[in-house]
Amino acid sequence: MASTRFPGKPLVDLMGKPMVQWVVEAARRAEIAERVVVATPDREIADACSAFGAEAVMTRLDHPTGTDRIAEVSERLEADVYVNVQGDEPLIRPESIRACAQPLVADSSIPMGSVYSDCSEEEAENPAVVKVVTDLAGFALYFSRHAIPYPRAVRSTPVKKHVGIYAYRREVVQAFSRWPQSPLEMAESLEQLRFMENGVRIRMSEGAGSELAVDTPEQAEEVRRVLNARR
Repeated sequence: MASTRFPGKPLVDLMGKPMVQWVVEAARRAEIAERVVVATPDREIADACSAFGAEAVMTRLDHPTGTDRIAEVSERLEADVYVNVQGDEPLIRPESIRACAQPLVADSSIPMGSVYSDCSEEEAENPAVVKVVTDLAGFALYFSRHAIPYPRAVRSTPVKKHVGIYAYRREVVQAFSRWPQSPLEMAESLEQLRFMENGVRIRMSEGAGSELAVDTPEQAEEVRRVLNARR
């Protein structure tokens, strides 16, 4: 609720529903989880979730990242795999959530998963849009706010946009909260680099993308237009 650019944004009204409800409904439609839980430090969000029939778990206020918040939840709610869907992604597609979790369901040796989608030329040059490069087996090599790979000649490799949802095994997400912030993580301000700097391989899957996360009132208005068009 204390977002600096958009105070109260998780409960902003989008076509008659609070934003967090759109995220919960997408997670349910993904049909991969035994339990869909909203992790929040704010009583207002927990009360709103109760009003539309969602389970909420109260967490500490001082977590530096969403993954740290999931780690706290994992101490109380035991599961094999946790999928972290950001509460400011009301347009997230159920297909992307399934794509994120599926590698961990299919292969017990994979510790973590995430998702990418196509990246437009405009987004490639935007540092607010995170990019990822992968190896031939589909594991992330690096995440950056810069357009990677750099086109030394004519670009022949498409730029992949990182969709910020994650699936992790319990021991991996709990280890994350014990590791100090890492050099690359601080340089790029990307928490997923802390996993990679500590040797965790992240299996990337192609998802359906998400048209727009909400960080400002103007973006909330754009999301309303998208949702109205979908209807």
